[in-house]
Amino acid sequence: MARSLAPSSRFGRQVTWRVSIRPAAELDLVDGRDWYQRQRPGLEEEFLASVVNALARLEEAPEQFPVYYRDFRRVMTERFPYKVFFRIENDSVIVLRILHAARDHRSQLEKF
Repeated sequence: MARSLAPSSRFGRQVTWRVSIRPAAELDLVDGRDWYQRQRPGLEEEFLASVVNALARLEEAPEQFPVYYRDFRRVMTERFPYKVFFRIENDSVIVLRILHAARDHRSQLEKF
């Protein structure tokens, strides 16, 4: 999933952030979706909407989120206890993992 947002300012300057999601993060998302669907049908849609909202915040201004661990930044989802871990590389935002807040993040991030 790669999306870009090109907001223009009144000064004519454009900033483009391209958000891409790596395979490990996609698998995290599928695992979370499946778990919430087993809890209550329809809940998985609310979970996915929460992640999409977090990704939209990354598109707007990823540098607003401080470095969390090593060179990883994170954005929290609303309502659901998930953290979206990402790196900023030039004009790109690379989402590496989408992990439940109770998981051991450091061991999961060491692989990158």
